[in-house]
Amino acid sequence: MNRPARLAVGVVSAGRVGAVLGAALSRAGHTVVAASGVSKESVQRAEDLLPDVPLLPPDEVVRRADLVLLALPDDALPGMVRGLAAADALRPGQIVVHTCGAHGIDVLAPAVEHGALPIALHPVMTFTGRAEDLERLVTCCFGVTAGDGDEAGWSVGEALVVEMGAEPVRVPDAARPLYHTALAHGANHLVTLVAEAAELLSKAGVGDPERMLGPLLSAALDNALRHGDRALTGPVARGDVGTVLAHLRVLADHAPDMLPTYRALAARTAERAEENGLLRADLAPDVFAAIKRGAGEDRS
Repeated sequence: MNRPARLAVGVVSAGRVGAVLGAALSRAGHTVVAASGVSKESVQRAEDLLPDVPLLPPDEVVRRADLVLLALPDDALPGMVRGLAAADALRPGQIVVHTCGAHGIDVLAPAVEHGALPIALHPVMTFTGRAEDLERLVTCCFGVTAGDGDEAGWSVGEALVVEMGAEPVRVPDAARPLYHTALAHGANHLVTLVAEAAELLSKAGVGDPERMLGPLLSAALDNALRHGDRALTGPVARGDVGTVLAHLRVLADHAPDMLPTYRALAARTAERAEENGLLRADLAPDVFAAIKRGAGEDRS
């Protein structure tokens, strides 16, 4: 894999992702020549992770850069790219990279019209915006997308990821929405699920629910990644209808706002368990019926 030449990097903007990736590129030998950031948090991150790098308006950052790193929220990215193109801040030969998971390279079309090389590099990790994120990069993957048939773009994107210490994974442009949905479904909903489990334990009088959940959930995640559906345990997979009904009654009494989530996840769990032979066919109808009952009927 060809290594990119030493590049002048411009970071737009110095948020949690941009500041860390800018620092990672600097550590790899590139030079961060400018960054943008106006909030107090962005300014502090730049001081901590990008010391002595001037903070400038986005168009000025881009004009100074060989490699433009657009680390912006999904909805803000298209307008920024159009604005930079309208301001003639982009030029032929620049590498323009964005870090959004939901977008492919189509969003960079205005930059391509100015002769730039478009690449999408999405780091598959959560960021704190602190120095420890630099070390965590070595354990993560990046979803890399370049143009169809653009081997130069693919190679540059993969080389940049490797230089930052991470692992590049090619994601076709057309697959980006499905790719990002998978990651958000797993990571974001996992946080919600864990937080709700901790809240229920607190209601049960457990003083340190995180301490109790940590080993259980860590083992469950490890087993799921290793064995998929075969790692499934619990009352739904066993066909323990009485326990499922008890859970529904408890939630109706103590956490009714969590009841729809429990029902939806239990139903999907039952479907997957039945498909994989974990839930016995003779028990499955009663399990599905129990899950679908209304809260009032759970007391019967």
